[in-house]
Amino acid sequence: MDIRAVVWDVDDTLFDYTTADREGMRAHLVAEGLLAGYGSVEEALERWREVTREQWARFAAREVDFETQRRDRTRVFLRREMTDTEADDWFLRYVTYYESAWSLFPDVLPVLDALAASHRHAVLSNSSLHVQDRKLRVLGVHDRFETILCAAELGVSKPEAGAFLAACDALALPPDQVAYVGDHPEIDGRGAADAGLLSVWIDRGGDHATVVPPEGPRRIASLDELPALLAADTRFGAPSTFG
Repeated sequence: MDIRAVVWDVDDTLFDYTTADREGMRAHLVAEGLLAGYGSVEEALERWREVTREQWARFAAREVDFETQRRDRTRVFLRREMTDTEADDWFLRYVTYYESAWSLFPDVLPVLDALAASHRHAVLSNSSLHVQDRKLRVLGVHDRFETILCAAELGVSKPEAGAFLAACDALALPPDQVAYVGDHPEIDGRGAADAGLLSVWIDRGGDHATVVPPEGPRRIASLDELPALLAADTRFGAPSTFG
């Protein structure tokens, strides 16, 4: 069956989150005078990424809400007790630097232009609507998407099938007419495939050591490959684009 719509992940798929987070936190740590406790900037950044992964997992498991995971990221990273206001203020100072480094990947606008007439478009993110709606507006692509769905409001997050099916419901399309494009091979790739969508894993880092079975996500290294893949619709038994 033809693919009629593409649902997109945002962070590290459309938006270069990793670079913005790294550069934003680097500038924030320098401004806050917090590098003295680390051997290097990279050590501090790795600690921040580790804490972020841990707290995000708690949010994804619905153990805490979106605001709490942000506050706890700050408390755990700084290793001190903080009121909600203190944690919010510290995080918002980081956000100022983080937002100054926001950018789309260079292959995003060309592929959105190429697919504008042929496919409908939506967003499904494990973040919050408040965060992603504003981000997409600042990046100038908000109007490219019919609907923007986020885990904080849905009450279900990727890789659970319910998240992907909610996006299909919002588009009033069955899963086999919808493609999902995301950067994480399990959360995005495996989750979308298991929910019955055409799953496309954008593997910008070229992690070819990961084995992709025929029934799993289609792996691409650049969004430039997406239009041809959608036209072919290679879900059923065809080899991945990396052979």
